[in-house]
Amino acid sequence: MPTLIRWRDGRAWAAEDPFTAVGDEPGLVRGDVILSLRRFHQEGERLLGEGRHLGVRVEADETVEELAYDLPRLSVVALVFPKFRHGQAYSSARLLRERYGFKGEIRAVGDVLREQARFMVRCGFDAFEPADGSTEDDWTLAATRFRHVYQRAADGLVPAFQERAHEEGAAP
Repeated sequence: MPTLIRWRDGRAWAAEDPFTAVGDEPGLVRGDVILSLRRFHQEGERLLGEGRHLGVRVEADETVEELAYDLPRLSVVALVFPKFRHGQAYSSARLLRERYGFKGEIRAVGDVLREQARFMVRCGFDAFEPADGSTEDDWTLAATRFRHVYQRAADGLVPAFQERAHEEGAAP
């Protein structure tokens, strides 16, 4: 089982994962599961009716817009990074937080490296399955290495130009 790192209040910590990621083959484990988007469309209604907490795994070639209607009923959206260079998941995380107001967990899975921590947190990710063996201390350090930010993002941090204007007494 992959290590799960969660982010809250400016720090990362290792956590037990209550969800089991399942494939598209027949049969299902008991408890809370993370399904592919395709399987969610086929079985999601029934599984939610059973009282399960569900997560949906969104691949890089799929869109989170397909989940817009169901987001209030989901606990987790797992966004896949097929390669660390692939950036679709960053955009998807921001859409989930800012456009759709998703309050559940947004989890980064796949080729997830600690060097991406700051960018992921800024875009709205709050859980990670690191592929590089990094620890929660590594993630906290990587995500908090720099104090200033230069543009607005889902994390709500104040950009440096606004901080500077406030310090100088000018209106932002």
